Amino acid sequence: MNVLQISIAAMPFLLSLASRTRKAIVPCLLASIFTVLLGDEPHRAAMAWCVGLLIAAVAVRERLRAT
Repeated sequence: MNVLQISIAAMPFLLSLASRTRKAIVPCLLASIFTVLLGDEPHRAAMAWCVGLLIAAVAVRERLRAT
């Protein structure tokens, strides 16, 4: 994997850092790690990435809703 693919795979983790509570960081980190590890199997990697991005998006939405 090149740097661009790894940075896209890390997007759920980086987005979860912007959440209000820190509960979403670990699941998003695990989803990003699984995305990198499953890079040879695109369908499974995409599923892990989508789950991580969904968790991060909900966490950020809750932060924006609270302000």
